[in-house]
Amino acid sequence: QVQLVESGGGLVQPGGSLRLSCAASGSFFCINAMGWYRQAPGKERELVATITRGGRTNYADSVKGRLTISRDNAKNTVYLQMNSLKPEETAVYYCNALIVLYAQGVNDYWGQGTQVTVSS
Repeated sequence: QVQLVESGGGLVQPGGSLRLSCAASGSFFCINAMGWYRQAPGKERELVATITRGGRTNYADSVKGRLTISRDNAKNTVYLQMNSLKPEETAVYYCNALIVLYAQGVNDYWGQGTQVTVSS
């Protein structure tokens, strides 16, 4: 059973920082792309950032220069360092990973989500 478990969410003041982590566990061959998405109340889920296995990154325009995605392939973990956070970035943040299983090819997995609240 493959699982993605997120951690690191919480309450932070505007302009503050948080670091999210997402670790994949279970039996699989390897992990291809990983990413972070977010969903604010009443809005659709949106892309925040993605990273390939080789480290190539892609960001939503709204987060460039403030949020940084990284990964540790040895730990099957992806991170999101969030700096200069804004109240409008309050949302549930979800981890996503394309995981290659031994006998079933590539599968798309999501974490359970972690709440990030930016408020004074």
